Amino acid sequence: MAVLAPERADPGPREPGPAGRSRRWPLPRPRRDSTPALPDDREVAWVLTVVLGVVSLASRLWVISYPSDKLFDEAYYPPEAHELLTWGFEYNRGYSFIVHPPLGKWLIAAGEQVFGYNSFGWRFPSAVAGAVAVVVLVRLARRLTGSTLLGLLAGLLLALDGFSFTLSRIGLLDAFLQVFVVSAVACLVVDRDKVRARVRAVVDVPATGFRLGPRGWRIAAGVLFGCACAVKWSGIWFLAFFAVLSLFWDRAAWREAGVPRPSRTVLRRGLPGAAWALGAVPVLAYLASFTGWFLGETSQGKAWAQQHPDTAFGFVPDALRALWHEHAQWLKFHNNLSTPHPWESGPWSWLVDGRPILLWNPQGLTDPAGDQVVRYILMIGTPTLWFAFAPALVWLIWRMVGRRDPAALTVAVGIAAGWLTWFLNPERTMFIFYMAPALPFFVLAVTLVLQDVIGRPGADPFRRQVGLGAVCLYVALVAATFAFFYPVLTGEPLSHAEWLQRMWFPSWF
Repeated sequence: MAVLAPERADPGPREPGPAGRSRRWPLPRPRRDSTPALPDDREVAWVLTVVLGVVSLASRLWVISYPSDKLFDEAYYPPEAHELLTWGFEYNRGYSFIVHPPLGKWLIAAGEQVFGYNSFGWRFPSAVAGAVAVVVLVRLARRLTGSTLLGLLAGLLLALDGFSFTLSRIGLLDAFLQVFVVSAVACLVVDRDKVRARVRAVVDVPATGFRLGPRGWRIAAGVLFGCACAVKWSGIWFLAFFAVLSLFWDRAAWREAGVPRPSRTVLRRGLPGAAWALGAVPVLAYLASFTGWFLGETSQGKAWAQQHPDTAFGFVPDALRALWHEHAQWLKFHNNLSTPHPWESGPWSWLVDGRPILLWNPQGLTDPAGDQVVRYILMIGTPTLWFAFAPALVWLIWRMVGRRDPAALTVAVGIAAGWLTWFLNPERTMFIFYMAPALPFFVLAVTLVLQDVIGRPGADPFRRQVGLGAVCLYVALVAATFAFFYPVLTGEPLSHAEWLQRMWFPSWF
């Protein structure tokens, strides 16, 4: 006898069926397992994941304080983080140049609080974020593919990516955006699987579905999406895209259970909870990051509403109206940001490392013999990994169209949210580090290609051995390329000839 879920205490009236059985609608559609089952190696998987995360953290912390100079936009964020520690808000300069929410700077401030206002202090949080992103990506890839091996491969590729490595060794905001986004998506995928498992556990699902109750993983995703937006506004695209995808996942669960009107069931059973978890909760998390701004008397723009009492919506508290106006100023800044920059690049070029960012290059260095020494820190993706992104996108489309693969759809939504949306404002000044939150999804796309190279578990053993060998060779090539470019990721001394060997394209100078 089937055990009913607590939410199904009142299943409603039943219609008599043949041979004394009961039913509510014509024969339900057969259930179809559209997502792979998790492998039965939970403990081993966690041990290997933690080991990879620790190694990633150690590699990022190694000599992370060098150089002590502020690199690129470290000229802004570490000082503003220090101001947060001092006053609880960024210093009011009298002009609008604080153009990002404060959460990422609060995280940098945490490192400064523990280790001091120095290069190690303001870079340590980024290293932690980069290592956590590797761990979360392993778990996400394992759940999407049903393979611990593929999960570890995805995490290893991210750990061996020069762009992610450099990004997590500098006090910028984008490493935090990356980890919040990939963590939020991972929580939503867990929520998807939990919901499907609960629906499939019920033998006789009512025609209108049943209450699923609070969904902790979806609420956690809402908090993380709100945190992503509180680091940089580009997180809003991931929230919007995956909120819609989450509702489609709910619809698929009801449809597989045989519910005759799954769309209507989603609107009734899923939309109210989604509006709270993926609507209200992110907004609350976002506003919470401005606590210091609300408490400060001289926060930037805080007095605007008092100075303009006759503006619209006067019934709204002054602090909220002032914050809204401040956001309008930020939006105007971002939309009109078109000043030429020597290291700017467009979204098309990001896929092939077209224009990486030079972070540091002191001039006039020589060795004891008087020969020129080059120290170069270039924010560049590992080429053998990044050059695979475009082919992987083509294969991803094939998996979506030809196989209707849910894993490919999830990855494609992440790429669309984090990469395609930058084409909406092509006149804006952009940089390759805007690719940070989309990068894990590009790595997942490559991982799905590697999955097909290995072959399905039921395939010919020799075929799988050959495929596994090819995958190992590719990962070894990525690792060797990362090692080759390591000196220009960390500023190690190179001769001019050695430096030229690593400058493959003119746009890298």
